[in-house]
Amino acid sequence: MAVWIQAQQLQGDALRQMQSLYGQHFPIEVRHYLSHWIEAQLWDAIDLENPQEEFKAKRLLDNLIQELQNKADHQVGEDGFLLKIKLGHYASQLKSTYDRCPLELVRSIKHILYTEQRLVREATNSSSPVGGMMDSMSQKYQQINQAFEELRILTQDTENDLRKLQQNQEYFIIQYQESLRIQAQLSSLSTLPPADRQLREPALLSKRATMEAWLTREANTLQKYRLDLAEKHQKTLQLLRKQQTVILDDELIQWKRRQQLAGNGGPPEGGLDILQSWCEKLAETIWQNRQQIRRAEHLRQQLPILGPIEELLNQLNSTITDTISTLVTSTFIIERQPPQVLKTQTKFAATVRLLVGGKLNVHMNPPQVKATIISEQQAKALLKNENTRNESSGEILNNNCVMEYHQTTGTLSAHFRNMSLKRIKRSDRRGAESVTEEKFTILFEYQFSVGGNELVFQVKTLSLPVVVIVHGSQDNNATATVLWDNAFAEPGRVPFLVPDKVLWPQLCEALNMKFKAEVQSSRGLSEENLLFLAQKAFSTCSPEDCRSTAITWSQFNRESLPNRNFTFWQWFDGVMELTKKHLKPHWNDGAILGFVNKQQAQDLLLSKPNGTFLLRFSDSEIGGITIAWVAENPNKAGERMVWNLMPYTTKDFSIRSLADRISDLNHLLFLYPDRPKDEVFSKHYTPLLSKAVDGYVKPQIKQVVPEFATANPDPTGGNPTYMEHGASPALISQTISYGIYPAMTDAMLEPDGDFDLDDTMDVARHVEELLRRPMESQWSGQQS
Repeated sequence: MAVWIQAQQLQGDALRQMQSLYGQHFPIEVRHYLSHWIEAQLWDAIDLENPQEEFKAKRLLDNLIQELQNKADHQVGEDGFLLKIKLGHYASQLKSTYDRCPLELVRSIKHILYTEQRLVREATNSSSPVGGMMDSMSQKYQQINQAFEELRILTQDTENDLRKLQQNQEYFIIQYQESLRIQAQLSSLSTLPPADRQLREPALLSKRATMEAWLTREANTLQKYRLDLAEKHQKTLQLLRKQQTVILDDELIQWKRRQQLAGNGGPPEGGLDILQSWCEKLAETIWQNRQQIRRAEHLRQQLPILGPIEELLNQLNSTITDTISTLVTSTFIIERQPPQVLKTQTKFAATVRLLVGGKLNVHMNPPQVKATIISEQQAKALLKNENTRNESSGEILNNNCVMEYHQTTGTLSAHFRNMSLKRIKRSDRRGAESVTEEKFTILFEYQFSVGGNELVFQVKTLSLPVVVIVHGSQDNNATATVLWDNAFAEPGRVPFLVPDKVLWPQLCEALNMKFKAEVQSSRGLSEENLLFLAQKAFSTCSPEDCRSTAITWSQFNRESLPNRNFTFWQWFDGVMELTKKHLKPHWNDGAILGFVNKQQAQDLLLSKPNGTFLLRFSDSEIGGITIAWVAENPNKAGERMVWNLMPYTTKDFSIRSLADRISDLNHLLFLYPDRPKDEVFSKHYTPLLSKAVDGYVKPQIKQVVPEFATANPDPTGGNPTYMEHGASPALISQTISYGIYPAMTDAMLEPDGDFDLDDTMDVARHVEELLRRPMESQWSGQQS
């Protein structure tokens, strides 16, 4: 069901929240009349932090305005006339508002849609039966919301008690002043004649005694009110800190963990709107209670009464200050992490955000955030509060940015769009550690105050670990360091400790996540694929043993594989790169078996008819894929053997695609186990251009395996004829022929596969003649 249809069914506070999303920046009528169109657009596909995405946002704005105009033009009748004018006005208003900043329109609509979805989801969950029908996430959200409701009631209760205390104290002070007046009257009696003094003194003494008794009782009552209020504040603060722990130590830490795993290709960490709403509620509740405690302290100073209340109020004030300090420092987060493999002299971006900035009105005096790169050791010292003397491990250009408040979304953030690492200062490396294993981090920090400089915060946050490289050749090993860290880092660790070894199934999960993300495929690594990888990493490993076997960092990306000059990760990364760039559709189609070795390929193919082939990743070359096929042994009649083509790499596929290369090889008939090759690959063949373009004939490239050059398949359905050859079946090299000159037709071959000499000489003479011609006359001759 469309979100807008469900949103219109919201009630009460949820409906009010939904209505508050709209205004002059985006009228609710536009949402209503263009609901289907709005929900059909790919708003999430636009990166709001990338200025280059502005043209996409501009196109969406233009389309939105056009849709509004179309809707207005179709309005007829009396009622339609007014609506036509209104929609036309909205079209002009949106164009005027967002024409120079179309990304803000996208930001606004994304916020609206996300909030509507959340409100609808919450309303659906609350109306469904409790228990097994409600998932754990909904239950957790409900518990958090219930705790906030309890806090709201407690805070309102203490507010009422505080007002009552203030009224009682004010009345007490009035009465106290009255007692002072009585005392002054008694003192003035000494100036009167004895008769007058005796006449007036008893009444004043009685009145004073009554007043003093009342003041004593009322002072005890006020003291009790103060103690009761302090105890209620203690209870509120206890619940506040518990709620803050759930939100900061559970929910926010989980979001950060999801963000870290997203760096390995995990699912997106999700939006921050719900977390921000919770943090803002915390900030609001903490601030209200802090103000109440300060007012209680002011009342105590106004009317000091001996007792334990002074110490209690000091403890409460200290606790509430620590609580808000923790909230502020913990909610300064990196919404968009800098790249974890960071190349010097290359532009990069990052976004930081203060989740409670709007509630604390930080934007009224927007602070400037500074970014600095520091080493792992400096990060450790920083977390220990040791003085690092503002040291850095490099120089970042454009590393200052002012925080901006976005009215439509209520977010306070700083977008670093054009940072660049000018230089890096490396520390002494340990043992066998390489430069691509050295970790740095970007430190973001700023200072701001709230409550008229009443509280000053020095806020800092560290990015995920960053590996700095100076050349693209280091990217592979740097990515390995980042993948290991992202996958196996534990929350709250000392920067940036990770285990030196993990169980193989843990690494499998990380590799599968990375592979699916890099290849952008829903087809991940199967159990058979992972077993193949385990046998590659450990040389030999049974399925049962692999589950309990640990793999070390050295085995992963420090030590070379047996008889190879590359590591396990370097080989796996090469497979991912090749698949991502050139083989993705074939991997998704299931056409690539991939993770099988030469012996396994031979065992699979020998049970199949001649011409059956499979595609497997090369064992000996990084980023290579080879074709293995079964055919007759030319040197031994009646015997069959498996042939392996020299591996293809990215360089080969930049010349001619895999599908076209398979099409060129007529001896390949069936993709393992028994699928006709054209049925699998024909949709990926490059169409041939039969006509000249602008008078030029485009040359064609074709792949040839000399030992298996064939005539066209026999039209009667017989098997193709193979030429004689004596090459080794281990690896067959291929050549590529360029169709610039007339192709050698089948008529040049005798039935037994030999060349016809006369026809061959004709071709040779033709080539010789072409070579003698000047280039211009050669091409003009072809054009004619």
